[in-house]
Amino acid sequence: MSLNPIRPWRNIYRRKSRQIMVGNVPVGGDAPISVQTMTNTLTTDARATIAQVQAVAEAGADIVRVSVPDEDSAKALKEIVRESPVPIVADIHFHYKRGIEAAEAGAACLRINPGNIGDEKRVAEVIRAARDHNCSIRIGVNAGSLERHLLDKYGEPCPDAMVESGLDHIKILQDHDFHEFKISVKASDVFMAAAAYQQLAEATDAPIHLGITEAGGLTSGTIKSSIGMGNLLWMGIGDTIRVSLSADPVEEVKVGYEILKSLGLRHRGVNIISCPSCARQGFDVIKTVEALEKRLEHIKTPMSLSIIGCVVNGPGEALMTDVGFTGGGSGAGTGMVYVAGKQDHKLGDYDMVDHIVELVEKRAAEIDAAESDA
Repeated sequence: MSLNPIRPWRNIYRRKSRQIMVGNVPVGGDAPISVQTMTNTLTTDARATIAQVQAVAEAGADIVRVSVPDEDSAKALKEIVRESPVPIVADIHFHYKRGIEAAEAGAACLRINPGNIGDEKRVAEVIRAARDHNCSIRIGVNAGSLERHLLDKYGEPCPDAMVESGLDHIKILQDHDFHEFKISVKASDVFMAAAAYQQLAEATDAPIHLGITEAGGLTSGTIKSSIGMGNLLWMGIGDTIRVSLSADPVEEVKVGYEILKSLGLRHRGVNIISCPSCARQGFDVIKTVEALEKRLEHIKTPMSLSIIGCVVNGPGEALMTDVGFTGGGSGAGTGMVYVAGKQDHKLGDYDMVDHIVELVEKRAAEIDAAESDA
């Protein structure tokens, strides 16, 4: 992110890492932190998988991972890659030949799990296929599938074991003169994952893929991911992220962007600042925000909208947003609309959602036009 000399307490100093390419998406270095998700359709159902890839891409996914568990999935991957608007990562487990087939099918990246991909000879064949077909590789270490010798050494999954696994496989790739790789050390335990990532960040300059694996459902998984990844991102660790939820992949993308937006690391769409509501509210804040979130999903322009129920904090918040609405002013059922931080006009709450949507769309168009002219 760009440094803020006026508010230095908002600065995040990102860890310096090498940059690799996942298709046409740069990962690491000074590239924006990319957001990933994973399809949950049967890969052999190419049309359903393509539809889901397109849906998550529309939601903002930069990269999408697709499981390749068998030969038929590898064959379907070729069509999926051809129709995808974003780079496709092939998720490879247990059988190294699926990695070779995925590279041949056009995958932009191969995700291999050191704990189950096989011995160094098999990994070397995957590396050769990746090099021949211009694929990058993600070394995906997972606390739930560590190598047996590491479990025997450490007694249980732990940060040291996870990092040792990752570094061992980095060495294999480097020994084969392959350097287009990123790495992750995921765990469902937030403490274990955070400790492993901090240790990994000091041990390598490879781009880091962040994630709290098997985080849970939409609510609990969002909280765990926000705590784990949020703290690491705040420390400057992380070049690409995936929020792992037992939910629609589109929700993973939304949560990922909200985490990055809250830290000022990525900006996409409308950032709604709203109060929790109380007895002072001049309109139904909760229902209004729910409606606006749905109605404004199509806006991709980075901008801010404040929806505050009363005049305690409303005017102050509105001063710092592109569009704002504050309830509780003089006259029942009316509030003040702010545009670019200034009072603009009063508005009744009976038609406020439609009117605010129009204002946001107009303001987004103005922002886009100004950026285009610049």
